[in-house]
Amino acid sequence: MTQQAQIKVNAVNKIFKTGDREVVALKDINLEIPEGQFVCLLGPSGCGKSTLLNAVAGFSLPSSGAITTDGKLVAAPGPDRGMVFQEYALFPWMTVEQNIAFGLEIKGSSKAEIQKKVADLLGMLGLSDFKSRFPKDLSGGMRQRVAIARVLALDSPIMLMDEPFGALDALTRRNLQDELLRIWSELKKTIIFVTHSIEEAIYLADRIIVMTYRPGTVKRDLIVELPRLRDPSSAEFNALKRELGQLVMEEQQRHHTDELKMAAVD
Repeated sequence: MTQQAQIKVNAVNKIFKTGDREVVALKDINLEIPEGQFVCLLGPSGCGKSTLLNAVAGFSLPSSGAITTDGKLVAAPGPDRGMVFQEYALFPWMTVEQNIAFGLEIKGSSKAEIQKKVADLLGMLGLSDFKSRFPKDLSGGMRQRVAIARVLALDSPIMLMDEPFGALDALTRRNLQDELLRIWSELKKTIIFVTHSIEEAIYLADRIIVMTYRPGTVKRDLIVELPRLRDPSSAEFNALKRELGQLVMEEQQRHHTDELKMAAVD
């Protein structure tokens, strides 16, 4: 890397124990991610994308190896890393405004600071007219906007996103992808974004990490050279989509073969 790494993943392994059985989820992961880079983790289900993301978040520590952010060891969740989940994770008894303000209140920010920050984020994410609504009264896309706003309120330099648009319809998904790119270009956050969608990874990322099926390792580390905004109908976009599709399909096939072997043993 030419830039200094903000996130370093050094020889990380993760083993889960189920009874007498050990499952190697991650094996010898080494990554360096510079500040401001948009990275997508791509691969089939079971390849360890979310496991790696949770390790960077500090929710689940590696069995061996180390992860650092700005030179500090990740040993627990921290304010430098904000997490956006697929399930929105909003408080249903709070309004949009209250959900966004919650982290700032816990942090001890002043009332004036909270009001200004929340108002700015409501405007940035097109939520001003919905600030008094409860999550149950919002569409999936609007709920995810609130979830993103709540993370942005804490001003974490690193955003970790676990398939945040996976449950949305295609049009809402594209709108939120464009919204996220706009926010990223304005705020210069470092983003690690988990997806199983090849098109989404190409549309969003500076860099795509393709992971192997269990144990999860880095199969390919690819810099996306396409200019933004990217056109999914272009020849260059689709050439990259075919290349990545082949890589992911190889791992999907390995997954399928392993399932057949296990079924035969049972």
